[in-house]
Amino acid sequence: MVIRYLSRSSSVRTAALALGALVLLSSPAAAVGAPAEPAPPRPVPAYSSALLDRPGVQVRPGPGASGPPSDVSALAWVVADARTGEVLAARDAHRKLPPASTLKSLFALATLPHLNADMRHVVSEHELDDVGEGSSMVGVATGRSYRVADLWRGVFLSSGNDAVHVLARLNGGLDETVRQMRLKARELGARDTDVVSPDGYDAPGQVSSAYDLAVFGRAGLTDPEFTRYCSTRVAQFPAGGWSYPIQNTNRLLTGADGVSPYPGLLGVKNGYTSHAGATLISAAQRGGRTLVVTVMNPQAGGGHAVYEEARSLLDWGFTAGDKVAPVGSLLPPRKTNRTVPGPAHAAGKAAAAVASEGSDWTAILLVGAGSAVLLAGCVLAVKRRAATVARRKRAGRAVD
Repeated sequence: MVIRYLSRSSSVRTAALALGALVLLSSPAAAVGAPAEPAPPRPVPAYSSALLDRPGVQVRPGPGASGPPSDVSALAWVVADARTGEVLAARDAHRKLPPASTLKSLFALATLPHLNADMRHVVSEHELDDVGEGSSMVGVATGRSYRVADLWRGVFLSSGNDAVHVLARLNGGLDETVRQMRLKARELGARDTDVVSPDGYDAPGQVSSAYDLAVFGRAGLTDPEFTRYCSTRVAQFPAGGWSYPIQNTNRLLTGADGVSPYPGLLGVKNGYTSHAGATLISAAQRGGRTLVVTVMNPQAGGGHAVYEEARSLLDWGFTAGDKVAPVGSLLPPRKTNRTVPGPAHAAGKAAAAVASEGSDWTAILLVGAGSAVLLAGCVLAVKRRAATVARRKRAGRAVD
């Protein structure tokens, strides 16, 4: 006689499989031949987006990987892969902060599809009534005709709040545009953003987060029109019979004011207010990989710190991207149909519990319990069969 000894893991695995089969066979659905229940949902990814809810820096470096630069002073930041949506590292990703003009990225996502770039519009005086004091302007003038594309260049290059307000009026008004922006944010899974003013001008309650801004930047890069505007360095803005040059205020893109341009930079949008501080959404491409980096309100380094800190995070992301495990995702949660758990689902959960327990005694006890359940199921099936036969005899029908 040959006696085979199973390892602990083998016996537990066997017990788990046996228990799953026993519970499934003993269910009423199996007894009467009803269709099996759908398989339980797929397991969650190796990372948990809950990591991004934690304060401080979140990163999972692998062998040979260094952590993100320690001298980044921003209150919040995110480094993510634009193609996959995987967040490579973050600090206080969901901290709600005023976004300044980076919110114009959401404005563009919500409004661009509704406005024909070639349409011309004569600006009326009331369209500029609500532009906030001290706003950045591109120079939109009342009574002058502009193509919608001209106004979009005014938004992306000069961060012109005047251009935003005219486009919002063309889109159905300020309130309607704010409503659309809120809906777009929710559609993209950006839950930290509350829009009050479409141009990002400081307003009570208007907030976003480094995570949400990264979501907006990534979504914008999937739209060729958005990408074309946000990566434009210099353009001509019409002024009635003549035009004047406007330059993108994103210094990491243009290299203006002593900031070295970043190789492969695609844009996306910068911002500043006295309340929000400096904010920035940047995207760059290198070696077939595109990264999105957001930086919100650096606490040190002067007026250009937002660009230098974004540069440091981009450099780190391109170097360490393949050596770190993601800490979350920019993709919105999948919608799943909620169903009442049935025997098959319970069997799967029980089997998983056995496998994780790691105890032979637990496996033996559960297999025994499963056998009892199987016996009870068989008795129930026999009783139901007997009851069916009795009913048919009383009705005078043949019994198979």
